Amino acid sequence: MTKANRVDQNTWGVDITPLVPEVYADYRPLVADALAFFLRHLSTPRLTAILTEQQALPSDAGVAQRLTSLLFHCPTLHKFGQVVARNRKLDRALRSRLQTLETMPGTTYGDAVKQVIRRELGDAEGALRLDSTALAEASVSVVVPFASVSAESSGPAKGVLKVLKPGIEESLQEELAVWSKLGQFIDERCEYYRVPPLNYAESLATIRELLAGEIRLDHEQRHLAEAAEFYKNARSIQIPALFPFCTPRITAMERIYGQKVTDVDVFSARQRRRLANSVIEALIARPVWTPLETAIFHADPHAGNLFFTEDERLAVLDWSLTGYLGKGERIHMMQLLLGALTLDPQRIAREIEALAQTPVNASALGVVVDKAVSKLYAGKFPGFRWSQSLLDEASLAAGVQFSSELLLYRKSILTLEGVIKDISGGSSIGRVLPAAAIRQFVCELTARAFAPPASRHFGTHLSNLDLFALYWGGPTAAARFWTHRWQRRLTALLSGPTEP
Repeated sequence: MTKANRVDQNTWGVDITPLVPEVYADYRPLVADALAFFLRHLSTPRLTAILTEQQALPSDAGVAQRLTSLLFHCPTLHKFGQVVARNRKLDRALRSRLQTLETMPGTTYGDAVKQVIRRELGDAEGALRLDSTALAEASVSVVVPFASVSAESSGPAKGVLKVLKPGIEESLQEELAVWSKLGQFIDERCEYYRVPPLNYAESLATIRELLAGEIRLDHEQRHLAEAAEFYKNARSIQIPALFPFCTPRITAMERIYGQKVTDVDVFSARQRRRLANSVIEALIARPVWTPLETAIFHADPHAGNLFFTEDERLAVLDWSLTGYLGKGERIHMMQLLLGALTLDPQRIAREIEALAQTPVNASALGVVVDKAVSKLYAGKFPGFRWSQSLLDEASLAAGVQFSSELLLYRKSILTLEGVIKDISGGSSIGRVLPAAAIRQFVCELTARAFAPPASRHFGTHLSNLDLFALYWGGPTAAARFWTHRWQRRLTALLSGPTEP
């Protein structure tokens, strides 16, 4: 029995097999060891509480229920569960359980939360009528509805207080300290299990920094203001408005009325497709196809953070985790696609090297690029899936290290792919993204007539020279394509029939 085929059960008795898809079966022992390492390094009181709850579960509790219970009590693992909850490569029962982590139902909150509100708001608390039951519970916070009556308004203003859970800072800091050791541990175990080393320590360090921002509600408030500005001309998108009595431990904002975007059982197929398309356009296409030097994007777009409002808009909630795409990164991505359209592997490799954060193994990258280009010769269009697959393979097989922002954007796309599929199977990022680019290009036509030839100050990130080069390079690309086709056909004829 090989290491990958053994019973994947860590020392705490939780079988992690359903958590790792079959395609990544070789990594199951590694994940099991990592989970055991994480639990072993928690404080005794926390570990005792987790084990006590596991023992209190029904004797017939399944793996999915036990894993979900474990993840809920650790904020960093809770976040991980939310991210992968819609991944269709996971076991269906596990996905269903993990989806309960997206938005935990509210309960009557205790005195500890009330004390936080009282201490943070001071006299302002007297102007609020707080509900006795929380609206929802997230990985690090509790959401409490309120009504406020001011002299300027004719009626009560409805809002919510996002309140950090008491003691969450200590729990999160403890877990983040474990994560700082976990990366090195995983890198060392990769050699033992003979799986590709991917510099997990550096990747986990990036994730650790992001999760640390979860409890910085003052940062979230700044992100909400930035998002409101970014989407101000998008009538179909709603960003919760901030109320003036925010503090570092409380975000006071407008209450959004609606439902989770994946609760679409009563919708028609057309309504589902339109909703899914609006998610793609708002969270994937808009940060790409904008002329802004820096574009904000939501870095935690699980289904619990996306609402379909009563007035049929897409509301994007919880801006604790955000990322930013720079103009330069988007320009290089477009140049990479131009290289693909002209079947130019050297150009593709150059653009990947420009996106890399460290020196690249040119030989290994060349193999990856040649493999990707061979798919183009076979008739595959160099669209969204092709480019994402190329970058993934460059990272996995050639060890290319991309910026934390690009990795974060890729993680967001992976999360959204599952959400989009659960809204509508008829929607596709690969179709919506190019359509959004075409609309952006049409909007640019007038400005292009007066722009300098080399200017890329457009949402499509292409200069007029880029477009002329693509036009004049068309015959060369066609010649490459058909020469390759005829060479393969000629080789097949010369090699003769193969033995059965």
